[in-house]
Amino acid sequence: MHKLAGKRVLVTAGAQGIGLAISERMIEAGAHLAVHYHSSAAAAEALVAKARAKGSKACAVRADLTVQAEAQRLLREVDEQLGGLDSLVNNAGSLIARKTLEQVDDAFWRQVLDVNLSSGLWVTQAALPLLCRNPQSSIVNMASLAGRKGGHAGSLVYSTFKGAILTWTRSLAGELGPRGVRVNAVAPGLILGTSFHNTHTSEASAKATIAGIPLGQAGGADDVARAVVYLASEYDGFITGATLDINGGVYAC
Repeated sequence: MHKLAGKRVLVTAGAQGIGLAISERMIEAGAHLAVHYHSSAAAAEALVAKARAKGSKACAVRADLTVQAEAQRLLREVDEQLGGLDSLVNNAGSLIARKTLEQVDDAFWRQVLDVNLSSGLWVTQAALPLLCRNPQSSIVNMASLAGRKGGHAGSLVYSTFKGAILTWTRSLAGELGPRGVRVNAVAPGLILGTSFHNTHTSEASAKATIAGIPLGQAGGADDVARAVVYLASEYDGFITGATLDINGGVYAC
């Protein structure tokens, strides 16, 4: 974590759920922090205050990342506030709703695509010039166990795009490696205590899932945050194009 001290980090959707835990860990590591948010203004500003209290630069920026121009504006503001960028955490994403194949229409398909995949494309494109100013920089993408296994009932579209993030990560690693940018991903399994699972996972479903986890328990947001901090901090490391599975052993590749 000491490698993040003084580094400039952007966490998208960084003021709630797993993103909040990542932001808090980045602050603890001494990073200068840019928190992107869409609706969690109060939590984002609280993170900024916490970071500044530790002597770090920090800013909170609201943006709709499904709009390319908004993503570009976000990175302009990050550059102005932090003076550059060393690490990008593409955390934004959502299941939106559970729908079966018969229920999926064009509007829903495009909505889930934009929230989970297009947003990462727009942000990464806008961030690349900033990242390439540095001899070494890093990107961490948020995939999911659903992208490995296909997800539970009604998560067909979400699982499809989370699976695409696994390939997106490998492709980016190959393309950006020669430019000094490492690209990795994390793929969380059942992470309770977040708005995602509070909204989309029933108690019965969670119990059934836990029964199939070798460790016999669900994970927490901090389990993911620690892994993200590790991958983000290894600027001079040899890890790129990798996906770290965080699921208690329920999926072993």
